[in-house]
Amino acid sequence: MVIKNFEELIKKVQKSDSPKRVAVVAAQDEHTLQAVFKARKDNIVEPLLIGNKTKIKEVLSYLNENLDEDAIINVEDDTAAAKKAVELIHENKADFIMKGKIQTADLLREVVNKEKGLRTGRIMSHFVFDEIPNYHKLIVTTDGGMVMYPTLEEKKQIIENAVDTLIALGYENPKVAVLAAVEKVNPKMPESVDAALLKEMNKNGEIKNCIVEGPISYDLTMSKESAEIKGYSSPVVGDADILVVPNITTGNILGKALVYSAGAKMAGFIVGAQVPIVLTSRGSTAEEKYLSLVLSAAAAK
Repeated sequence: MVIKNFEELIKKVQKSDSPKRVAVVAAQDEHTLQAVFKARKDNIVEPLLIGNKTKIKEVLSYLNENLDEDAIINVEDDTAAAKKAVELIHENKADFIMKGKIQTADLLREVVNKEKGLRTGRIMSHFVFDEIPNYHKLIVTTDGGMVMYPTLEEKKQIIENAVDTLIALGYENPKVAVLAAVEKVNPKMPESVDAALLKEMNKNGEIKNCIVEGPISYDLTMSKESAEIKGYSSPVVGDADILVVPNITTGNILGKALVYSAGAKMAGFIVGAQVPIVLTSRGSTAEEKYLSLVLSAAAAK
């Protein structure tokens, strides 16, 4: 199966037995709480709000929302809020984490803590679902938010993170496009070399449960017509599920171009930890935060 759009994803999550419990770190943020309470009304999440209780209540009052007192956890600062969220995961009192009004580094510091954090041994990477108006299904872009200049081994793990996430959502044998500017290996373009090696790893069974194509340019990935014109044949052309970018800059620009120039909607979270982590930017809209909650709830165990 594949998921065509966010409406399908929302319906899929709403069919689950019960809403997922989300620990919101430094929850005293208007856009974050707008998204959280929309997801709550849609029976997708049940929130635990961690942070400055007085400020959280002020935002709730402004939004005309209510929550039981025991679901609002007062802590002294952002570090304590992040620690509490991780603690709730270990105690099985929450299913995933969402960033509120806290610096990303302050939250991740507690997540990657070697003694008490949420490491799994695999790299943590950014998984984004994009709903693009002229594409026939949701498509993943990775990694435009965590790993700056991934090595070959890190790219392998980034692919595995994305593939495992899609399989958890019900996909079978996702199609992976490892993007480059060209379709032929050029030693002067290291990303093309890595792409070919990743394709070979897939053929050899080192990267499982997916089809990896690369190096492949963006136009061939997204358009069968362009691929036919260039005489490029692959099951991935025009039907990719996952786009793997060579570095964080490429991923960041691609993601923003899709949203701001192509009218795409997006949702993202961090994979590779013990639980999903919603890590939207300060500039993210309430809709993006909401869709990211939906995606994380779908991926949470």
